[in-house]
Amino acid sequence: MLAVFMDSKQVSTREVEVPRPPPGYALIRMRVAGICNTDLELQRGYYRFSGIPGHEFVGTVVAADASALVGKRVVGEINLACGDCSFCAVGLGRHCASRTVLGIVKHPGAFAEYLTLPEANLRLIPDHITDEEAVFVEPLAAACEILEQVEVARGSEVALLGDGKLGLLICQTLVAHGAQVTIFGRHAEKLRIAQQAGALVSTASDGARFPFVVDASGSADGLRQAVKLVRPRGTVIMKSTIHEAVSLDMAPVIVNEITLLGSRCGRFEPAIELLAAGKVDVRSMISAEFPLAEAPAAFAEAARPGVLKVLLRGAG
Repeated sequence: MLAVFMDSKQVSTREVEVPRPPPGYALIRMRVAGICNTDLELQRGYYRFSGIPGHEFVGTVVAADASALVGKRVVGEINLACGDCSFCAVGLGRHCASRTVLGIVKHPGAFAEYLTLPEANLRLIPDHITDEEAVFVEPLAAACEILEQVEVARGSEVALLGDGKLGLLICQTLVAHGAQVTIFGRHAEKLRIAQQAGALVSTASDGARFPFVVDASGSADGLRQAVKLVRPRGTVIMKSTIHEAVSLDMAPVIVNEITLLGSRCGRFEPAIELLAAGKVDVRSMISAEFPLAEAPAAFAEAARPGVLKVLLRGAG
């Protein structure tokens, strides 16, 4: 099968064997996959990654122990957990100490004609959600995770730093929840998507007045800016994963009793519900599409400033 391979910061394609799913795993034919900022960070050296990347996908199950799954369109939770530890016991397998992660940590990813995942990780996609929408489930779930971690009352003011792919999904998720979102960004065409969703747009600091600030800037400066925007005893939700150290003056964090909250993956069910209800617009976030064989060009396009989601399409 054809697969994308990343090594020494280079992206190429090569022919590899179709993976053989062990018991309890499904073999999935990739239909559409999405390149995200984490994939670009892997290319820059994050995790010293080498292998098949990709974790945002929608596919068709072609083989599984559970025959009811065969032929179904699915997306997949990316963390492969042990199932036995204390985190797994409470449904937090994404924090399992022995987990592997699709396309990131010790499990070949979705940028290939076929991939494998545990059947327990798979979620069915309703017929009226298109492939191009379903491929956003994983990052949209990361946006929904904010509302799992923090009680944001309807009408609450939230500042959002970053108008990239994840930032726009977070914006739409919070607006759909009923929050008053002010987004800080630099790209007029992206900010229009946020405005159409119902967010306010700002390019200048409004002072430390927000009870919640989400940093999805993807930059080292984002966290520092977030601390300046949050009010005393407010919460900064940190969504950016970048391949460099971030320096931060902790004095205002301590003096103002600010909560710094890391936020990563989320459950897929809320994301699928948002898409099914038409409460988020992901189609306007698709910048380009490439066949899997043209993955190097797709990565180059995804890395260009101002580009939103770049998709890779499977062969069949």
